[in-house]
Amino acid sequence: MASDYDAKESLLPDMKDHSPLNEKNNLQRRRENGEESPLPFESIFVKQQFSIKHVVVLLAAYLGGGTICFFLIRHQIKGKKTSGILDAIYFCVVTMTTVGYGDLVPETILAKLLACIYVFTGMALVGMILSQAADYMVEKQEILVVKAIYMRGKVISPDEILKEVKTNKIKYKFILVGVLLLVLIVVGTVFLFVVEELSFMDAFYCVCSTITTLGYGDESFSTAGGRIFAIFWMLGSTICLAQFFLYLAELYTERRHRSMVKWVLSRELTFSDLEAADLDRDKVVSAAEFVIYKLKEMGKISSEDVSVVMETFKRLDADQSGTLTKSDLRLSQSSQAQI
Repeated sequence: MASDYDAKESLLPDMKDHSPLNEKNNLQRRRENGEESPLPFESIFVKQQFSIKHVVVLLAAYLGGGTICFFLIRHQIKGKKTSGILDAIYFCVVTMTTVGYGDLVPETILAKLLACIYVFTGMALVGMILSQAADYMVEKQEILVVKAIYMRGKVISPDEILKEVKTNKIKYKFILVGVLLLVLIVVGTVFLFVVEELSFMDAFYCVCSTITTLGYGDESFSTAGGRIFAIFWMLGSTICLAQFFLYLAELYTERRHRSMVKWVLSRELTFSDLEAADLDRDKVVSAAEFVIYKLKEMGKISSEDVSVVMETFKRLDADQSGTLTKSDLRLSQSSQAQI
């Protein structure tokens, strides 16, 4: 029984108490014993923190450069015009979002060449930047979505909320982006109906052709106020729709994967499964071997992954005892220093 308990404790470290008080006591105990504090996982694989400032700077630089170029050649662009700078910014946004209404079109070779360069760099650069920005903003609001769906007069602890967000992360991203997309569609339709004085059906039609980047061109933003609104609205709505379909695909994939995991864990174990799970061929399947076999069956790891990890273990096991100790690490570090 003791060996089973030890195996469970070693394989499920997250089941242990990780409260601040317990972590502080563990740290104090390690210091008293002269042990080094283990590096947290986040400090080993540092995830680059996304900054909204970077998005603003890159987007401003890209739009600024495009606006200056198209403003300088404004006489080489034909179509419905309002004012020089505003039309240049509007043309930049319509081009880089690939909406392409056709209300402003390049007429000369130079204008067409600049438009080609701008649209290709925009699809690569702006698409990447704004999709990251959308992910950032969505993740910031996930906890609020969970609260709105599950609270309903109940008192939910922060730990329960974080657990729910982590478990159903894609689902809440999909819900949040879906709500945001609906809001943008409604706002765009109302704006076109009131400001651009389109019929309700034409306004909705223009919104749909814009956010899907079809941009037929028979209906578009033609007033100065409309184009100011369109500059911001088009950026948000086109990226939001792209994120919506991305999360929809991820949600479908995740549900299929969960169904497979449920089947793997619920099916009865056979004698052939025991033989396949017995990695060291000692006719006994340990808890660690069983976990590795099930993870391989779920598709979370492969045999190659296990082989690479085992090779690393053998390299660190200096005394070939089949276990890792502090002396093994010291011997490994000293041999590394000599090389």
